[in-house]
Amino acid sequence: MNKENSTMVKTINLHKTYVSGSLAVQAVRGIDLEVKKGEFIAIMGPSGSGKSTLINCLAAIDTPTMGDIFIEGRNIAALSDDELAEIRLRKIGLVFQTFQLFELLTALENVEMPMTFLKMPKKKRQERALELLRMVGLKARAKHLPSELSGGEQQRIAVARALANDPPILFLDEPTGDLDSKNGQMVMELLASIHDKGETLVMVTHDPEMATYADRVINMLDGKVLNEEINNKTKKTN
Repeated sequence: MNKENSTMVKTINLHKTYVSGSLAVQAVRGIDLEVKKGEFIAIMGPSGSGKSTLINCLAAIDTPTMGDIFIEGRNIAALSDDELAEIRLRKIGLVFQTFQLFELLTALENVEMPMTFLKMPKKKRQERALELLRMVGLKARAKHLPSELSGGEQQRIAVARALANDPPILFLDEPTGDLDSKNGQMVMELLASIHDKGETLVMVTHDPEMATYADRVINMLDGKVLNEEINNKTKKTN
């Protein structure tokens, strides 16, 4: 694999400014970032540092004010809304702090949902959804509604749903932020096991303990990259 092909995500001089009336807030200011295929990146920083804005731009949820974002070599910064929706459907898996499961759908149906947009046959998508639920340890809960599940279980289902269309990259915005320490660690060990299989992960977190699971930690301040740290990881999943 050559160096160019090994780059999963790259930004060049990325800026994002929010304007409200006469007030302009520079949330991201000139960030150059590169994420290699199979890398696990944690983005940290105090509230207002721009980390959530950055991941929203990387995940094609928000559009930058200036600069370029490349996903597997394709510049997504100037794509249309329809093109961005296609990128999110096929290239990106998203996991949020608040789970964002459909309350009236079972665990199985929640995991199936992204596959319906690809018009995958019902039998095939149910088989894949069950396999993903098995992978996250929740196959026995397939017919349960989110309200019948713990927070940790809901987040593991959200991870399974993010993997449904086999995206090359997962973006995670505070995936353990609404969980207690035990469930948070369980979710992080699940993510570590997914990373061990070759998945690329980019995660925003405020928790230094969770950041230790990553290969590299990017610290942000005032919309810029303050520094980067390489983790000497000692954690092993069981």
